[in-house]
Amino acid sequence: MRGKGIAYDTGFVHHGGTSRENFDLDVVRRELAIIRDDLHCNAVHLVGGDPERLELAARCAAELGLEIWFSPYPLDLTTAEIRSLFEDCAQRAERIRQEGAEVVFVTGVELSIMNRGFLPGDSIGERLGLLLGRPDGRGERIAEASARLNAFLGEAVAAVRERFRGKVSYACIQFECVDWTVFDIMSVELIRSAEVADRFQEGVRTLVAQGKPVAITGFGTATWQGAGDVAPRSMEIVEYDETGRPLGLTGDYVRDEAGQATYLRELLEIFDAEGVDSAFVYLFALENFPHRPADPRHDLDLASLGIVKVLEERDGDTYPDMRWEPKAAFAVVADCYRA
Repeated sequence: MRGKGIAYDTGFVHHGGTSRENFDLDVVRRELAIIRDDLHCNAVHLVGGDPERLELAARCAAELGLEIWFSPYPLDLTTAEIRSLFEDCAQRAERIRQEGAEVVFVTGVELSIMNRGFLPGDSIGERLGLLLGRPDGRGERIAEASARLNAFLGEAVAAVRERFRGKVSYACIQFECVDWTVFDIMSVELIRSAEVADRFQEGVRTLVAQGKPVAITGFGTATWQGAGDVAPRSMEIVEYDETGRPLGLTGDYVRDEAGQATYLRELLEIFDAEGVDSAFVYLFALENFPHRPADPRHDLDLASLGIVKVLEERDGDTYPDMRWEPKAAFAVVADCYRA
């Protein structure tokens, strides 16, 4: 693979809250240096809903020589709000590109289910439920959502290209049936579950055969035993309060860092073997899912796809200046990318 990357959370913004309360630029710079030097990444997928944070993180990544995938990640926004966010971020990304950095602009991730205006429903859960709940008419609902999405993307990409002169992509879910003619790179959120394991590698091969460079984003699994079998839904073991803040787990789960590590190794080997251009492990850390070893029912790290476990009351041992500790997956990703 040309691009060996990982997703880095600058803060998912949802209904005024953020997944990353603490955004210390010194910490960001240090973590991105670890991503380059110890994980052996040459690219980073910067995701989040705050344009200023994305730009600050991108400048840190540029200083380190990382290829930047500048990825505003709208959640529950209207199409007008999404377009405004993209236009703001495109100008910021272009400034960094003009200063010499390699920058790819990502015009959103899974927009049809994560936002309003493409599917019925006021929340992500409602939209998914209405899309997948009833088999009758599902094909028509998917076709309608795809048509709305492609119409929006056509306009949004044109607006982005007026402000940004580098390569442009979109991180899709496969059912969205994206019109790739307006993009430079095909980016797919491709997550293996037990249901598709027997045809997963063939699916990757089919994507690559379409001709455009293919990037795989959004792939990973949580850290509980059995998570890899339901990887796209492996975070669904969490209970939330009315504001969407994670509270605890829905039951008793067994930690399985080795399982998460094996899952990532297998997928990275498939992507490399099938000629994928770039891969971005999802993700480095999820600050609002901390590790609580003394309280398993509230050990939110079990539901985290992060390759490091976030600590609440102490600094790490491996990196004493960081508030996290690598999981087994950290070493596996480093080994794959070093090779």
